[in-house]
Amino acid sequence: MGHVLAKPQYDVIVVGGGNAGLCAALAARRGGAQRVLVLERASEAMRGGNSRHTRNIRCVHRGHADETYEPAEFLDDLRSVTGDPVNPELAESTIRLSEELPGWMSRHGAAWQPPLAGTLHLGRTNRWFLGGGKALINSYYATLTRMGVEVRYNACVNDVLIDNRRFEGVAVRQDGIQEIIRGRAFVAAAGGFEANLSWLKQYWGEAVDNFRIRGTPHNDGKLLAILLRHGTTAIGDPRGLHAVAVDARSPKFDGGIVTRLDAIPFGIVVNRDGRRFYDEGEEIWPKRYATWGSLIAEQPGQLAYCVVDAKTIACFLPPVYKPIIADSLEDLVPQLEVDSAAFVATLREFNAAANGNREAKREKDGLRTRGLSPAKSNWALPIDQPPFYAFPLRPGITFTYMGVAVDGAARVLDRSGRPFQNLYAAGEIMAGNILSKGYLAGLGLTIGSVFGRLAGEEAAKHAFS
Repeated sequence: MGHVLAKPQYDVIVVGGGNAGLCAALAARRGGAQRVLVLERASEAMRGGNSRHTRNIRCVHRGHADETYEPAEFLDDLRSVTGDPVNPELAESTIRLSEELPGWMSRHGAAWQPPLAGTLHLGRTNRWFLGGGKALINSYYATLTRMGVEVRYNACVNDVLIDNRRFEGVAVRQDGIQEIIRGRAFVAAAGGFEANLSWLKQYWGEAVDNFRIRGTPHNDGKLLAILLRHGTTAIGDPRGLHAVAVDARSPKFDGGIVTRLDAIPFGIVVNRDGRRFYDEGEEIWPKRYATWGSLIAEQPGQLAYCVVDAKTIACFLPPVYKPIIADSLEDLVPQLEVDSAAFVATLREFNAAANGNREAKREKDGLRTRGLSPAKSNWALPIDQPPFYAFPLRPGITFTYMGVAVDGAARVLDRSGRPFQNLYAAGEIMAGNILSKGYLAGLGLTIGSVFGRLAGEEAAKHAFS
């Protein structure tokens, strides 16, 4: 393997070619940095990390009374699913700065479309990119090219060179060549460690063998591990995951958003023992969909089934995989890996506690079971109209919550709480400063965009200080 000492001196080096990294590179270039380099682990065809699978972003906006989404409501929504943020000041500043994002994104190539129909209930709180995350990423790359930002693909960072709490350069392997690239400031935006199965097993054990990793296989936490080794402060629960219920037939990696199942509020979910284990109707989907992945991860064999019937099959977004279908429960049960007798008893108990054959609605309806534990607090309709449908579910992991601690200027903190001089972070690698459990739809893009902009602007300032 060859070794080359790089001659170019970059003003800002960004590691990670997803939304957070691209926002950082755009902001750095806009902030006056003349030589900006983006190092992307993936190939050009697979660039963009998990951002390729996104569809919308949550942001504050103001308009007519029924269209306004104020900071206080945003913060209340966040607290309703996560409890108090890990760092309340960073959470509040992220929410406040989110109001600027749509205009900033539009100026850098983003286009918009009306919200998609279905069960997400995000039309008022979120903005939808035209063409989804892949189109957004492509637009950002095109803008970076016009601005003269250099991008290197298949570039794996093996080390970060830090001397006396100051970034000096990175050791990069690309196409068999090991290279030292020097820079004045550094932005870490390379995601979490959700694709590193051996690392996940430290916290989840053999259950990881049944996990599905929804996003890129390149988010293996290599940069995070390097930074932690260099004395940065870890923040966030190392066992914490953004995990949703996905079809059990999904690929191990990179299945994306289409593998998610939106059926849960309109049916019941049973584990392999044939028993329900949580309230399927607790809340509307954007506030509780990320609860179900972790719940299923705790079940026997990390497997569950969502069961619906003819009256609710059209209430949610069509799945990418065909459901298991039968004209009777007797014919459905043999097709599932469940305790048959317990499953039939669970259905019978649920139907007896349900609220009759009222029409299913997409909004919370208050239809609650009677005398059942766990209760179902909304959409508690009996499952009694054939045909019957079942969807096999496994935990679908989107990203991990443990990352590096940062301050309000996106500077990475050392173990004493002091900021490194020229080391910044954005995106999943620092989302644990805000998220500890649960998730709000579109919030990952919000954190990545806000802190990407902030990190890029601050890195550009430092490069010329």
